[in-house]
Amino acid sequence: MINVRASKIKLVLFDVDGVLTDGKILLHADGTESKVFDIKDGTAIVWAKRLGLTIGFLSARVSTATTQRAAQLGITLLHQGVPSKLDTYEEIADGLLLDDEQVAYMGDDILDLPVLSRVGLAAAPADAADDVRARVHWVSRARGGDGAARELIELILRAQDRWDSIVATYIAEVQDQQA
Repeated sequence: MINVRASKIKLVLFDVDGVLTDGKILLHADGTESKVFDIKDGTAIVWAKRLGLTIGFLSARVSTATTQRAAQLGITLLHQGVPSKLDTYEEIADGLLLDDEQVAYMGDDILDLPVLSRVGLAAAPADAADDVRARVHWVSRARGGDGAARELIELILRAQDRWDSIVATYIAEVQDQQA
């Protein structure tokens, strides 16, 4: 059942704090902040984009660190400081002419529930709030900021028979080096 849902996905949206990060924010004396992002998540996002999936970030908070991470990954679908994630989600889906079943969303807290209840593939990291984990289609084995996004992307790409092409690319590179 989860593979059927994942096979239809064209857009993957991620909450940021608690999904792409561990939810902790380091506030500096000058008012700036730091976050830690997992390189495995970023690599999977790049692969997914190369294979034609649209990736976006949807966050209730505005953060320069999030803006910089999105830029590093080539993410242009970035919505921060949104008063209603559901309203923003609807704008995104309508703008891309996508049905709910073509969208995956990974969130970790109860403010994500309105979007999670709409999308075709609702996902959460292992350390998401109990009320979230109880209401999504799929829960990652990884915690937020520790590869949960990578695991979701891999699930989707495997369901769409695209994962093997990524692996084959790197195997071919090794074979080319040995030739």
